[in-house]
Amino acid sequence: MAETLARLEVDDLQRSLSELRELIGDASRSAELRAKLDALHAADIAYLLEALPLEERLAVWNLVKADRDGEILLEVSEAVRESLIEAMDSAELVAAAETLEADELADIAADLPPAVMEDVVQSLSAEERERLRAALSYPEGSVGSLMDFEHVSVRDDVTLEAATRFLRRLDGLPDHTDQLFVVDRAQRLRGTLPLARLIVADLHLGVGSVMLRDAMKFYAEDSAEDAANAFERYDLVSAPVIDATDTLIGRLTVDAVVDYIRQRSAESRLADAGLREEEDVFAPVLDSFKNRWAWLAINLVTAFIASRVIGLFEGSIERLVALAALMPIVAGVGGNSGNQTITMIVRALALGQIHRGYWAQLLRKEIGLALLNGVVWGCLLGVVAYLFYGNVALGGVMALAMVLTLILAALMGVAIPWLRSRFGRDPAVGSSVLITACTDSGGFFIFLGLATLFLV
Repeated sequence: MAETLARLEVDDLQRSLSELRELIGDASRSAELRAKLDALHAADIAYLLEALPLEERLAVWNLVKADRDGEILLEVSEAVRESLIEAMDSAELVAAAETLEADELADIAADLPPAVMEDVVQSLSAEERERLRAALSYPEGSVGSLMDFEHVSVRDDVTLEAATRFLRRLDGLPDHTDQLFVVDRAQRLRGTLPLARLIVADLHLGVGSVMLRDAMKFYAEDSAEDAANAFERYDLVSAPVIDATDTLIGRLTVDAVVDYIRQRSAESRLADAGLREEEDVFAPVLDSFKNRWAWLAINLVTAFIASRVIGLFEGSIERLVALAALMPIVAGVGGNSGNQTITMIVRALALGQIHRGYWAQLLRKEIGLALLNGVVWGCLLGVVAYLFYGNVALGGVMALAMVLTLILAALMGVAIPWLRSRFGRDPAVGSSVLITACTDSGGFFIFLGLATLFLV
């Protein structure tokens, strides 16, 4: 209940940023602001910090209790985390990092100064140090990089009564514990024991006779994308993670998977717009420029190409002014159609729904859809062009140009993600920029070329 109230308080603060800024700027009310922050969940404080300009963000950060620094650094975005770490001295960073588990520390290790990481590693126990080394050894995007080491395991040769006594001696269960992992004497995974089975089964039965032998499990090297799809498909809460010898080394939980899906979704949206990395909304101008300039430069080149295509037909436009009014319609509809195609394909690729042998079939389907849309909307626009300008030939050119432009959009909508994935690139990166460039230049060329042939 207290956490729910705390989350409502965040909503109130976000609905009235002016009130929050008054609290930040008024030294006499710092105690009031500190009390509000103390009552909030770490994720809510992170949300607040991301919504504040740098100066006000640091003012709030300085009021947060030091023992909460680590968990909040985990929750904020990478861009905002960098700004907070820059404002902390080495002693503060070491103290914050020491409050984290090994798998959590691995998540922010890349953002911490090497000297700080060295001090933190020295303060860890041998077991925690080995866990940190293991967590850092797995590549980004693997199950190993998402797993945590906190899990409860029982042997397959004990009774349910013994397993229950073991659980009662624990101070508490790790979050998202819905099942126990069953291992043999060598710690090799044999199955899982859902807590629901443990509760209702006869306590005199052996764990090995009640456990699930074919439960979902993952290898540390498995793709996190595949694991996320499995969690969604089978409604998993947790799953064991094993190494090549089937030895239990950790577990994957639904909260880590949800965080991964959210991060991938954000990266996909950024990549679609041509942004290279996540950006702090209030980042310095130069930092934002470095993040955005590359695809803006590409867009400038493609816009110049489109303008030169129009320049090739200046004479036609001068003789028939209606072309200048109509050509943006063709290019605009083509761009929208291409973006629809490329969005669907990038999503399907992310979900693993497109395999190598189906690209040709997918291309035929998209071309067929483009023909249908082209005929329907091309004829409609042709009639509209005739009604506005009283020129039957112009209406026919409009209709044909729409059909051809939508076919071009379908071709590019399939070809761009196919080529990028074929060469090991993220198919989402800059996809909207590329498809818009193709449909603009191609649409202008098709429409003005047809007009030159048949009307001028």
